[in-house]
Amino acid sequence: MPNSPSTPVVVIAPDSFKGSLSAEQVAQAIASGVRRARPDAEVRICPMADGGEGTLDAMLTSGGERRTLSVRGAAGPVRDALTGVLADGSAIVETAEIVGITDPVGMGVPVQARNTRGMGEAISALLDAGVRRFFVALGGSSTNDGGAGLLVGLGLKLFDAQGGELEPSPEQLARVARVDVSQLDARLAGTQFIGMSDVDNPLTGEHGATAVFGPQKGVKPEQVATIDAALARYADLLEAALGRSARDLPGAGAAGGLGFALHMLGAQFEPGAETVARQLGLDAALEGANWLITGEGRSDVQTLHGKAPFIACRHAQAAGVPATLLSGAVDSAALPRLAEFFSGCFSPAPGPITLEFAIRDAARLLADEAEQLTRLKYGAR
Repeated sequence: MPNSPSTPVVVIAPDSFKGSLSAEQVAQAIASGVRRARPDAEVRICPMADGGEGTLDAMLTSGGERRTLSVRGAAGPVRDALTGVLADGSAIVETAEIVGITDPVGMGVPVQARNTRGMGEAISALLDAGVRRFFVALGGSSTNDGGAGLLVGLGLKLFDAQGGELEPSPEQLARVARVDVSQLDARLAGTQFIGMSDVDNPLTGEHGATAVFGPQKGVKPEQVATIDAALARYADLLEAALGRSARDLPGAGAAGGLGFALHMLGAQFEPGAETVARQLGLDAALEGANWLITGEGRSDVQTLHGKAPFIACRHAQAAGVPATLLSGAVDSAALPRLAEFFSGCFSPAPGPITLEFAIRDAARLLADEAEQLTRLKYGAR
């Protein structure tokens, strides 16, 4: 039976609250608050992500299975990492899960010694399982190797001037004299890659991976030029060997240059949140809805640069559905800009609270705030 005009139809599409709740948990907490005020509400849950941590979980919400693979982490030792195979047979490989900046083992070695070989090993294992379409979530990496590790994991060889084989880390890329692409996995020619990222930086230069994103991974100011030059040297050789130019393409600098490696494999790129929205059927969920609630751990002006709440909001606007932002914290200085898109921006904090309290009680606080917002919008029953 169609919903009457007075029936609340609420789409809940938040990102995760990092360090506290997954996107699914955030959505369920908000849903519980909506239902307290309006038990008759039809609630449609679409947990979001933008290509960083949590993207694997969000993508699997619509169906599929998790697969644990033994691959090398950023520092070298083998570790178990989760990947996913979606219902349509595509795979999702999350950079943050394999060589993430939150991994203490990977972060325990200098950035110039880390590499992305485990990403290539994961892709290779999934190729063995018959996968020929990959979504690669590029957010949250700890690496800055230009994706050399990923390609080495797929058969690329790097050699110095004496013919010695090199590791694909930034400190060794400076010594590369020859690359051998003859052993790259032949199955790559029939494989499709989709890079999920909202970053449009090139591989090298003042706007490149090392200069812009390297410092947050541990690159010191005095190391930027050296590492950037090493990536440029490696890119020169790889582009010549494959007869393709990619270093200046938008997204080549994503995830410390993983985007460059994917471009060299012919990948297409799109904002991570757009990919998730399509996979979860957000547009279909918005049909007939009269409210969208979205949010993230902290919202500021960066939210408007392709983050999951903004993408969810834009889809809601296209469907004529008002969107409310409910985030763990909202930068007051950003409210004028956020208010251009969201019909209200709110935080669940009831007053001055510690971060520890906010993390511990996030689900309850979200439910309480969602209940009050629902009462304001629809009244209570």
